[in-house]
Amino acid sequence: MPSRYARSKLGPTVEGRRAVLEAMRAGREVERILLAEGIETGPQIDETIDRCRKASIPIERVPRDHLDRLAHTRHHQGVVAVVSDARYSTLEDILAVAASRKEPPLVAVLDGIEDPQNLGAIVRTVECAGAHGVVIPERRAASVSPGSIRAAAGATEHVKIARVTNLVRSIEYFKQAGLWVYGLAGDGDRTHWDADLARPTVLVIGAEGAGISRLVREKCDVLVRLPLLGKVESLNASVAAAIALYEAVRQRRAGLA
Repeated sequence: MPSRYARSKLGPTVEGRRAVLEAMRAGREVERILLAEGIETGPQIDETIDRCRKASIPIERVPRDHLDRLAHTRHHQGVVAVVSDARYSTLEDILAVAASRKEPPLVAVLDGIEDPQNLGAIVRTVECAGAHGVVIPERRAASVSPGSIRAAAGATEHVKIARVTNLVRSIEYFKQAGLWVYGLAGDGDRTHWDADLARPTVLVIGAEGAGISRLVREKCDVLVRLPLLGKVESLNASVAAAIALYEAVRQRRAGLA
């Protein structure tokens, strides 16, 4: 196989049928598409091929075993897009989304989420819940990668994601902009049901086990807990984020009734 089929030379990728198609729909710059030889067609593959033809994007047929070695994830579904580098947004971009929709901001700040699957799942929930963006730190945290993109089912192409050097300063920026900062913590002094999430809100989600770091915790206006009524002591970070985000959605919809 030619040397061009080396993962190190492939560059950034988006992998999986839905993720690749969503990237193309969102206007992500695609260099070329790699398809496994003998791949079964369907609506997503057909649309991907059609978009490639219209945009003059090369399609390369690759033996399945070679694609398995090239892909960054195990579940590429026979489709890999070689794309431009991940495009990160700014904090200002996130607030601009809320302003354009004439909605109170709802932002997820992730503190120490290292698992790409968790990051992708949270981004997917943020998009589905109609929240306005996600903030992640540059260090000791998952980034937008093939694994997180696939877990997000393409939502990374539709959500503003800011990657920052300092979470504390980012939280201070949001507070100065009038947002209330709620940290999810097992020892929170009120439940998520009792927190006013209808106002401009930042939800801080920490890593499972470690929770929110001390400095970030100190910047939170309120610590909120999710009631755990069984014997297990914690929730997966992406599940906790989903519960809190949809409580915010519920409160905001109730306010419109």
